[in-house]
Amino acid sequence: MRVDLFDFELPQERIALRPVRPRDAARMLLVRGNEPFADRGVRDLPDLLNPGDVLVFNDTRVIPAQLEGRRANGEAKIGATLHKRIDLRRWQAFVRNAKRVKIGDQLIFGGGVSAIAEERHTDGSITLMFEGDEPVEVLLDRAGTMPLPPYIAQKRGVDEQDLSDYQTMFAKEDGAVAAPTASLHFTPDLIAAIDARGIGRETLTLHVGAGTFLPVKADDTDDHAMHSEFGRIDAETADRLNAVRAAGGRIIAVGTTALRLLESAALPNRTIQPFAGDTDIFITPGYTFNGVDGLMTNFHLPKSTLMMLVSALMGRDRMMSAYQHAIAQEYRFYSYGDSSLLLP
Repeated sequence: MRVDLFDFELPQERIALRPVRPRDAARMLLVRGNEPFADRGVRDLPDLLNPGDVLVFNDTRVIPAQLEGRRANGEAKIGATLHKRIDLRRWQAFVRNAKRVKIGDQLIFGGGVSAIAEERHTDGSITLMFEGDEPVEVLLDRAGTMPLPPYIAQKRGVDEQDLSDYQTMFAKEDGAVAAPTASLHFTPDLIAAIDARGIGRETLTLHVGAGTFLPVKADDTDDHAMHSEFGRIDAETADRLNAVRAAGGRIIAVGTTALRLLESAALPNRTIQPFAGDTDIFITPGYTFNGVDGLMTNFHLPKSTLMMLVSALMGRDRMMSAYQHAIAQEYRFYSYGDSSLLLP
């Protein structure tokens, strides 16, 4: 399928550089079946779902994975965005000025943090082995900054407010280098309303990698190599999700990260299995969904894998029309932007 089928013009002023406050004050576009689009708000979510449905959140926690430094044996400045954990001391990272980094080079970051460039990968990333005995998380707290998406970081600097703004209320498991942004809209008040409505809540873990921001460079979706990310669904959670379906409830993923992991764990008979490992699932139109019955998600980039995913769920023409509606109605786009609720 041609990648340019998922392209659209987005005015720069529609890109949100800060979230609304409070978080649940964001707008939400309801796209339900073939009904007319409805302009709602995130606070309407409990009334748009049924008692017995379940919302599935990603509890990954964003780490300060952006590092600035230089080669130890030269003046070349480099930047590193950690992408995926390999083991306790090694991470794959996308490196700015990577051509100036040779395998074996020592890279010096702030706060006395250093790493050795060990291996170069086909996706352009480099394995960094962090030196010393301190846990890498401790080193990152000392030397790293929050890895804001490029479309925000290019327009303004990272500041203290982002430490809380770019973290969801469910964040528990360290390892993500990008937030599961659909969950940024949730507050204790909204959760209380969801509980009162009789809507269930479950969590899983998918450590979102920097690959989520990589552009699709291929002209055809068949030629795109999807990045992989580590995810986990435990047996008890899988059992509860299957019980929801058996009772007639719907599984609603909060965010494309939760959806991708649920689909990775689902069988053709629409049951969810326990899962622990990497997934590189690439969902495009024509895909049969087995793990979810709906999706709450922010608005995505043109020609992105996530635009293809929502088009697979609702239909390409339907989603292109929905995005044109959102632009005309001045919805705020991307990570700090407004939301949509997609119910096939």
